[in-house]
Amino acid sequence: MGQPGQAPAYETVAAHEAEILEAWLQSLHADGALQSGRIREGELRVQCTGLLRQLRAGMAESSDVDAPAFAPLRDALSDLSARRAQQGFSPREIATFIFSLKQPLFEAINRHLGNEALALQASWQTGLMLDRLGLLTMESFQRMREEVIVRQQQEISELSTPVIKLWDGILALPLIGTLDSQRTQVVMENLLESIAQQGAGMAIIDITGVPTVDTLTAQHLLKTVAAARLMGADCIISGIRPQIAQTMVHLGVELTVVSKATLADAFALALSRQGRGVTRLRRPDAAPQPPATGLG
Repeated sequence: MGQPGQAPAYETVAAHEAEILEAWLQSLHADGALQSGRIREGELRVQCTGLLRQLRAGMAESSDVDAPAFAPLRDALSDLSARRAQQGFSPREIATFIFSLKQPLFEAINRHLGNEALALQASWQTGLMLDRLGLLTMESFQRMREEVIVRQQQEISELSTPVIKLWDGILALPLIGTLDSQRTQVVMENLLESIAQQGAGMAIIDITGVPTVDTLTAQHLLKTVAAARLMGADCIISGIRPQIAQTMVHLGVELTVVSKATLADAFALALSRQGRGVTRLRRPDAAPQPPATGLG
């Protein structure tokens, strides 16, 4: 049996589990647990039934939710929180799921225990136990939410750093947004992999979409340029706007690499270094000459 003072609460749950379950479900319904459409009635009932059964099993052995007897319940709540975090449930919905069990348990204890002092003690201990389980649930939920956010940031970072082939041996890497240490690593990996795969000798890093360039951003750019040079590719930085140029001068930032104002200028320079150029065959507004008739 449980520890002193825990037996009355356990006996109440064991004897009136079905009654407590229905009251718990009604409380969840009243709080709008099904309104979001993320969970169905049957699934909610199965989850509540399983968790209440595991709670009863744990209470039969201990009042400490960190005890081995509560391990199945802790694991179930952790798994439930992780899945709900991935499904987009809010922190309020997660917290309500556990804390809404308090009132059905307290009402059952007060209704079925004749001794008022005993009922008060059992309700107090049960409330502390549910508070602890609620905190464990929120910790699991928050941990999974942070993992989801980090994964999404990584995916967005990878999507926002494409390497484009402009010409044979010429690559372009347009950057959009802030360039921090983590993103620099992704940029460097993508660029070096593309250089190796395509045997490119020129890489244009376009920073038109980078809002500001400070000392730290410049260092990240230089690291990327240095890594590309080790792979045998020269780099050109394009997209330095007047505001960014002034900021870099005030900060004393020097980019020890060729830079151009626009991507078009950088592309023209890259072509010239390969012995190529772009020429216009004819003026687009020039009218075609009529063919000669051969009549004198």
